[in-house]
Amino acid sequence: MFDLVAMGEILIDFTPRGMSEQGNPMFEQNPGGGPANLACAAAKHGSKVSFITKAGKDNFGRFLKTVIEENGVDASNFILSEEYKTTLAFVHLDATGDRSFSFYRKNGADTMIKKEEVNLDLLKNTRYFFLSSVLMAEGTSRDTSFYMMEQAKSLGIPIIFDPNLRFNLWEKEEELKECVQKSFRYADIVKVSEEELFYFTEHKTVKEAAAELAKEYEIAVLMVTLGGEGCYLLYQDEGTMIKGYKVDKVVDTTAAGDSFTGGFVSRLTSYEKPYYELNQQELIDAISYGNGVGALTVTKKGAISALPTKEEVEKFRKGLD
Repeated sequence: MFDLVAMGEILIDFTPRGMSEQGNPMFEQNPGGGPANLACAAAKHGSKVSFITKAGKDNFGRFLKTVIEENGVDASNFILSEEYKTTLAFVHLDATGDRSFSFYRKNGADTMIKKEEVNLDLLKNTRYFFLSSVLMAEGTSRDTSFYMMEQAKSLGIPIIFDPNLRFNLWEKEEELKECVQKSFRYADIVKVSEEELFYFTEHKTVKEAAAELAKEYEIAVLMVTLGGEGCYLLYQDEGTMIKGYKVDKVVDTTAAGDSFTGGFVSRLTSYEKPYYELNQQELIDAISYGNGVGALTVTKKGAISALPTKEEVEKFRKGLD
């Protein structure tokens, strides 16, 4: 039995690594992709995780599969494609460490996951299923994503969804909006950023916008991440602000949200009862732990390689509480 089955993109993040002697930017090969980051974070912090994805049967793809396995994640449904290449992304950082991406993804292997390639036995043997909208941007993976959510629903498996909006991956913004709104209706637990929350609602405050989103799509647990300020939780019509953890220096915000959710999931699955039997304080504790994981992740460059250990997070939180 798995605690979490995650499905989604995995790719190479080429992260800035200074300048060459000739004055040209240098980039370091790092494993990345939101669901992959989350899967590794959850596994690193105690959850039993399986990851469904597709990469090219090339040096990049083989490297990524090894990374997943080395991080304690089951890779039995990690497909290496002879036909499609591994997706690449170049990360650009501004002076504050905030990042943007240039994607090389047209016909990338992760966009071409087919229904028949997915092992449904994984869904039948998990407590939660996770995915984001990035897998829906193009290719056969869009239909496969909705197929998997339908299967999870029919099996009574709670769905965790993160919009993780990447507008530059979509040909039409209307399709992005339609796919995310459809996914909201399947989801039991949703994590959104403040910007994503306001994109899908008309209200101007987090509290009002969260109430609108949760009511419209019948979302049981809604988490709104607010960067270093923390996270707003709406659960059972009760809203709570959970403070974030401050760090001395933000180096790279890549995987900040993914690592937060992975940390949250690790605590969520540590409870021996389903999410809807948890009280407010139990969810707050899980989110606070996720805040700690996310805070430490941004102090290093990269995504999966920047994930802190359980011991580092506990020491960090103890020193600040």
